[in-house]
Amino acid sequence: MKPLIVFLVFLLTGLTACAPLTIHASSASTLTPAVPPASFSPVPAASTSTFSPSSNLTPGTATPDIYSTPTLGLDAWMFMPVVPAFSDTAREIYARGLILGRDPRRFSKAGDCESTTGWYLSDFDRTPPTYSLGEYEYLKTTIDYYAGSFGRESLAVRRGANTASLLTTLWADPQQCQEGESMLACEIRNHNPSILIIAVGSNDVVGVDNFEIQMRRIIEFTISEGVLPILSTKADNVEGGHKLNIIIGNLAYEYDIPLWNFWLAVQPLPDHGLDPDGSHLTFGSNNFDDPERMQKAWPWRNLTALQTLDAARQALESATP
Repeated sequence: MKPLIVFLVFLLTGLTACAPLTIHASSASTLTPAVPPASFSPVPAASTSTFSPSSNLTPGTATPDIYSTPTLGLDAWMFMPVVPAFSDTAREIYARGLILGRDPRRFSKAGDCESTTGWYLSDFDRTPPTYSLGEYEYLKTTIDYYAGSFGRESLAVRRGANTASLLTTLWADPQQCQEGESMLACEIRNHNPSILIIAVGSNDVVGVDNFEIQMRRIIEFTISEGVLPILSTKADNVEGGHKLNIIIGNLAYEYDIPLWNFWLAVQPLPDHGLDPDGSHLTFGSNNFDDPERMQKAWPWRNLTALQTLDAARQALESATP
């Protein structure tokens, strides 16, 4: 009976963000979000910028009995660049992965319904192309470099998944995963990526208190496997107070790993790129030269993810044989 109860808990906690959500007044943010200037462009030129915490660094511990690493100020994550720079730590993780046999031309996705192949990055593997790059034509090199990973059905992505889902065997595909293997471990074994883009959180709104410890487990397991994790902030604030994005930003800073700040990319868009339910992204096709479509969140999600991979390819190429 006990395994059934555990399964039902995972199932119930994993079906929130991929279905419409009702946002109650009690979940309103107590943190005043920073608003980018009116002239802000979600994606700058091909170059990336470097975040410097300076005075935003404040002492504190999320779990004082275990960790003593200083954390960022509550709003510091809001000013981290959309497309990250890649630190020496990131290069070391990546280089170690190559020694272990990780494929430098493969990346994997980990997350919920917004990381499923149907609309996330898959266009870049389609023939004939179903996207138009416009002024971002320079990204074609990266599309060619990671060909085959964009349209892959990741074994670490499931509708309704949350942080716990990635770590449990209950959500792993029984046809492709080994006994006792988590979704995350299964995807890494099967696809052998050098990079993992981790985009979770919207389905953790009923388990905010466990989010940090689960994210630490995901990050540390990924690094131990010689795979470089890239964390992503989420566009929504269904939990209130941006609690989960604060944790994501702090963990990226603490582990010195890249943060793709997708939240910042959609701030200039109508309704910040969110549907009326406050959770799902507004949809538009990946025509980056169409101003009307670029008023929607999905083309920005795909474009900035691709730019992040482009930054990774360039920053890490010195470690690639």
